[in-house]
Amino acid sequence: MEKIISSQIQESIEVKNNIPIKDVAEAAGMLIDAYRQRKKVLICGNGGSAADAQHMAGELVGRFKMERGALGAIALTTDTSILTAVGNDYGFDDVFSRQVEALAESGDIVIGISTSGNSPNVLKGIAKAKEKWAVTIGLTGGDGGKLKDLADVCIVVPSANTPRIQESHITIIHIICLLVEQSLFGGK
Repeated sequence: MEKIISSQIQESIEVKNNIPIKDVAEAAGMLIDAYRQRKKVLICGNGGSAADAQHMAGELVGRFKMERGALGAIALTTDTSILTAVGNDYGFDDVFSRQVEALAESGDIVIGISTSGNSPNVLKGIAKAKEKWAVTIGLTGGDGGKLKDLADVCIVVPSANTPRIQESHITIIHIICLLVEQSLFGGK
């Protein structure tokens, strides 16, 4: 059992050591620029990625590591009335694009999280964001899927193993939140 635990930890470390740092920095810079222009961030994903979307919105609206003013962020995964109404009336593929259509404005950031990069509702949400002149960021894994070519910047975790991709996504989200706080509010 201990050997399995150790190998899982080592695999996670190896994947994280190969996260594309330049893309993470570019995404963080996009959020910093948007917040300086009083824009907001909309985040979507399914399953574990939905939880990551909510986690990121919570870090931005509440706080990550420092006491500071709230930052505008909305997880598009949390309003069950919207999700079920749109899912029922239009189809599950439209649950994020419909919210992006309603909420996104030019210059806002829309982040799509999909371990495969091929989640239809995330892809439609990102496509709708581009129509609304929002800036788009993808978090994915493997070969990046369709999201890699659709988003303005796509952080592709170099793994085909979903748990390692998800672990890396939360690390990336925490790093972005740290960079946003330090850039906008000072600190060490």
